[in-house]
Amino acid sequence: MELQEFLAHVDRGALVEAGSAHHRFMHGAAQDALRTVAEINTGYRTPEELRALLSELTGRPVDETVALFPPFYCEFGRNLRLGKDVFINMGCRFQDTGGITIGDGTLIGHGSTLTTLNHGVDPDRRGDLLPAPVVIGRKVWLGASVTVVPGVRIGDGAIVGAGAVVTKDVPANAVVAGVPARLVRMTGFEAS
Repeated sequence: MELQEFLAHVDRGALVEAGSAHHRFMHGAAQDALRTVAEINTGYRTPEELRALLSELTGRPVDETVALFPPFYCEFGRNLRLGKDVFINMGCRFQDTGGITIGDGTLIGHGSTLTTLNHGVDPDRRGDLLPAPVVIGRKVWLGASVTVVPGVRIGDGAIVGAGAVVTKDVPANAVVAGVPARLVRMTGFEAS
């Protein structure tokens, strides 16, 4: 199986059945990602070296304005898209198989987790995976230890409070917090 075939499958939200060719491809690609992630997390790397490793991980150029503070964990890499001026703080975990897009100027607080796969509900099919992308808009701020579950969209200029678990879409310029995250207020600012 080729990468583009796999990405087309998950990008349309198709089930990845346990033991299938798609499942085997995913696990093989994960090994490549884990090697690159190990390089990111082993010893000091300059910002330029980190961006080069992120480009290797994602399979696409990463803008020179992107900043990453390791350690960083990612299990697939090839379905991760980073905009310009993105900052990812220490200890973040991205499960990007189902697709993660992070817009320009977004800040990801340390220890945050972005997930894009749900397991089957039926105990006999628990190994099946249902992909759903996470899309984070421009100039979003995720506080420390935020968790975003599969299929969530966070609008431009939104703020997610530390420790929040985001289970539903967040409107542009909203401030949300809590478990599950709930609207606290609107920022009063427009993301430009």
